[in-house]
Amino acid sequence: MLGELKNKHNAVEMHNIVKEFYDVRANDDVDFFVKNGSIHGLLGENGAGKTTLMNILFGIYHPEEGEIFINGEKQDISSPTKAISLGIGMVHQHFMLARPFSIVENVMLGRKSRKGILLDTKETAADLVALAEKYKMKIDPYAKVWQLSVGEQQRVEILTALYQGAEVLILDEPTAVLTPQEVEGLFETLREMKNDGKAIILITHKLEEILSIVDEVTVLRDGSMIGHVEVNENTTKSELTKMMVGRDVLFNFNKACIKTGKEKLVIKDLKVLNDKNFLALDGFSLDIHSGEILGLAGVDGNGQKELCEAITGIRPIEAGEVKLDTINIENKPPIVAINKGISHIPEDRHITGLALGWSLKKNLILKTFKDNTKFGLVDEKKIEKRWKSAQVDYDIKANSGEDSAKDLSGGNQQKVILARELGSHPVILIANQPTRGLDIGATEYVRQKIIDAKGDGAGVLLVSADLEEILQLSDRIAVIYDGKIMGILPCGSNVKNIGELMMGKKLEVEENEK
Repeated sequence: MLGELKNKHNAVEMHNIVKEFYDVRANDDVDFFVKNGSIHGLLGENGAGKTTLMNILFGIYHPEEGEIFINGEKQDISSPTKAISLGIGMVHQHFMLARPFSIVENVMLGRKSRKGILLDTKETAADLVALAEKYKMKIDPYAKVWQLSVGEQQRVEILTALYQGAEVLILDEPTAVLTPQEVEGLFETLREMKNDGKAIILITHKLEEILSIVDEVTVLRDGSMIGHVEVNENTTKSELTKMMVGRDVLFNFNKACIKTGKEKLVIKDLKVLNDKNFLALDGFSLDIHSGEILGLAGVDGNGQKELCEAITGIRPIEAGEVKLDTINIENKPPIVAINKGISHIPEDRHITGLALGWSLKKNLILKTFKDNTKFGLVDEKKIEKRWKSAQVDYDIKANSGEDSAKDLSGGNQQKVILARELGSHPVILIANQPTRGLDIGATEYVRQKIIDAKGDGAGVLLVSADLEEILQLSDRIAVIYDGKIMGILPCGSNVKNIGELMMGKKLEVEENEK
């Protein structure tokens, strides 16, 4: 199969690539080929070696073994500067822009001026506008980066790569923080680039995107190439995921048929400040019923984090009410929320979810330490029993409960948090980005546990930037923008409508769709 791909039309050929970090092979004898004028998907679970392979192509890493050919010529790509000179550009998942500078200033950074000691700002701006129009992007070259939306910042990164002469463009998880409309705009741009003969490499875990836009896909697992597939109308998500994880993965979850219960948590006219003392939530109101999953959709940074922290007592509330079973709990210490049966899966498992230097057993009993003492002393037998039960129930891969949390994979760290937060059978579960950074197998597991909590009668607030996750799990969908609710929709609502609300278009009449 590989021999058929090695031809003069390949923009990129990577042969027998080996990359080691200490004693671990991140890439193990990998072959990777991309044709000119094509969009190529690179799939694999976290740790499969996708980004490592692309960092080698972009000159950030140098392989221990293997060869790289660009348009048929063997190259030693020793640095990103060399990669750029060969027509290779890369847009990283976390943008590399100087926020105080304008778009045109960012593009000019590190480049030699056409006017010698004088800046060629006006000429560069004109070139950028022409380039943007060619690929159906709209920009104001003099706008400051800090004024731009996430989608606009991504356009700047792409334009910068194109301005530098990129004929091969690597995009690492490019749609992770975009609205559906922004994703459509990005894909339109990528198709224009493909038609212009460019080769595009798309690293993503979103299989719908792979099926909708790529021509071919390469799958990595545990650092090795598993296969290469030409994508057509017969290609399925099941086929690709089985290549990725080595087994079938559940996509259509059977949500427990629990009739929504009474109103459990009521949030009314909430005003909350962010870390910079600006309003993050402004007149925010919402209610959650027992036995339902209420999905909160929105682009990151619109007040979701502050909402979760306000409900759980971590962040002070300037005005408004939070009631649990008609009892006001706003501005109470976190222990009150814990004792009232509110569990919290925070968005950052490393900063607020776990004490990374502590053992797994200690992390497991953080909220219930007093319940694990006897006559004022730590009851080691009780804690060990709790750990053994959690390890089995949540399939935590660890040698023992004495292992440090920092030594576990992201998926297993999240399972420890799930065991702690769901083990108490909460009345309210606040799940903020519960599957962020997890691979497909771990994501499937976490989503099923959230559905199980709903089946157990909990009211669930599911905060996620992943619209597929919101649509799969939610009974109702609320959309947040700039700290306000734009509308509340029933499950199964149109993706386009949700996307418009995510961009700030308020629903004029909030009513259930028939």
